[in-house]
Amino acid sequence: MDSRLNTFLQRAESVLARLEPLLPAQRGDIDWQHSLAARWHREGRSGYLQPLSIDLDLNLSDLIGVDTQREQLARNTRQFLQGLPANHALLWGARGTGKSSLVRALLAEHATAGLRLIEIERDHLADLPRVVEQLVRLPQRFVLFCDDLSFEAGEGDYRVLKSVLDGSLERSPDNVLLYATSNRRHLLPEKHSDNQASQIVDGELHPSEAVEDKIALSDRFGLWLSFYPFTQDHFLDVVRHWVEVLAVQAGLNWQWNESLEKAAIRWALGRGNRNGRCAYQFARHWVGLQLLESQT
Repeated sequence: MDSRLNTFLQRAESVLARLEPLLPAQRGDIDWQHSLAARWHREGRSGYLQPLSIDLDLNLSDLIGVDTQREQLARNTRQFLQGLPANHALLWGARGTGKSSLVRALLAEHATAGLRLIEIERDHLADLPRVVEQLVRLPQRFVLFCDDLSFEAGEGDYRVLKSVLDGSLERSPDNVLLYATSNRRHLLPEKHSDNQASQIVDGELHPSEAVEDKIALSDRFGLWLSFYPFTQDHFLDVVRHWVEVLAVQAGLNWQWNESLEKAAIRWALGRGNRNGRCAYQFARHWVGLQLLESQT
């Protein structure tokens, strides 16, 4: 009998040893007193929040030329932090114009007041109810941040997401808001035929109703903020700001002049766009080059 029992236990231990790597890892609760941000990861049919180490080196004052958008989102966030009514926000517009940076700068501004950031991917937004469940009754205020929220033509996921947003956002606790960024105002591609309301389009007898169905997704956000491509003057203002910031950090003496201005314009032309990301990249290139040349 003892021999059979020992054999059974040895086989059971062997099976458990093979199964253990396949089991979900034990996840501890996040210490939100010290963790300022987390990312939602899907795991099997559920998921978990992974704490993130982030730098709070981006300030609201670093966002040049988007004063109106910055003030509107900052005001909405202050309302949220004070327990006042506030809206979920959609930041839409040209790439590299400061949409994501604005959300992260708000975290740096208000982290000490209890603001926390949770990143969630578009494909994981169906998990919103699970995420929200983990935040109920916590003292901190959480912004769920979905970067680059958009859908391609023919994708039906937006209808699922619309119902999830209805259920999750309308019934979410007062310490949770959703901020999303997108290159599209209505999150879906728009066609010229969308404006042809009085005829059959692509077999659709009531095309205007189909358009309403698409627009209804972005209507889940009470605050819309638009970001537009930079003019050349706007681009140069941003370049000048970042050159100054990086030069001061490096102890570099510098001076704004025509040569530097032309170099920044050539940099933007070479990349085919003028935006904040391009301006920051040029500033890093130029300051780094000056520092390298000063060492030779």
